[in-house]
Amino acid sequence: MTVRRTPAAIATLAVGVLVPLTLLPAPAQAHGAPSTPVSRAYACGAGTPQQKSSAACKAAIAAGADVAAWDNIRVADVNGRDRQVIPDGKLCSGGLGAYKGLDLARADWPSTMLTTGAAFTFQYAERIPHKGSFRVYVTKDGYSPSRALRWSDLETAPFATATDPVLQNKAYTIKGTLPKGKSGPHLIYTIWQNTSTADTYYSCSDVVFAAAGTTSRAGSPAAPAGNGNRSAAIASAAAGDVPGPGGPAPAGSVPRLTATSEIAMTPVLAGAGGAIVLALAGAAFFLVRRRRLRASTPSVSRTVISR
Repeated sequence: MTVRRTPAAIATLAVGVLVPLTLLPAPAQAHGAPSTPVSRAYACGAGTPQQKSSAACKAAIAAGADVAAWDNIRVADVNGRDRQVIPDGKLCSGGLGAYKGLDLARADWPSTMLTTGAAFTFQYAERIPHKGSFRVYVTKDGYSPSRALRWSDLETAPFATATDPVLQNKAYTIKGTLPKGKSGPHLIYTIWQNTSTADTYYSCSDVVFAAAGTTSRAGSPAAPAGNGNRSAAIASAAAGDVPGPGGPAPAGSVPRLTATSEIAMTPVLAGAGGAIVLALAGAAFFLVRRRRLRASTPSVSRTVISR
């Protein structure tokens, strides 16, 4: 028996297949990490070949650091309880076992040279935009990279904050002023608490502070700055070398940045499901069009003459 599919039946069939596919869980997506000053995860996962081949990055990967997903150091449902949820010594990994290699106490992480007290443009590379607030901390005087980072190593208050900052060239841009009076090796710790999801992201950026007037140009190695065991750092950037909107912050000010760029959230359909849906939709359209064409074509009668 031949079964004829009407246009309505074809549409119903397509919808019946489409709905279950759209309900399939989408693959896990990652989001972002600081690129300026370069974070450990970004340097080892998305940085230059020299950064990725550094001894520190090799050691981190060997110890356990999924830097291929450099933008995925996130913890759900923290809700501002960072110091209660993330254990001491595991701040750089966010307490996640997949990134524990980033907590290694080493003096040779790829670093960025900064000038104390100078204006600076922070950049947070992103793959999937989200709304949220950034809090940027620096380590206290006397910090040593020879031990894993603890909460007590950080200044109590962030020296820069931003809510929904401007997104430029696939990076959130935050203009601010670097802390005054810092010298030598330090660490900048960035917390990004999403408001569009339940996730909070954690990142460690190794830096070397130099006094004003001794700034090196972007791309030159950071100086050891009094730490004889620190190797020549990579991916250095002088304060003010990275341009950004709005001009420099007033000297000595603590930026409370409130850039309000709206970021559109785009739903993502699982790749395999999307391909099937498109194929079904195309087939349905073709069959309906063919039926309509046949219905609109006048029939031609033929007279058969017997001889």
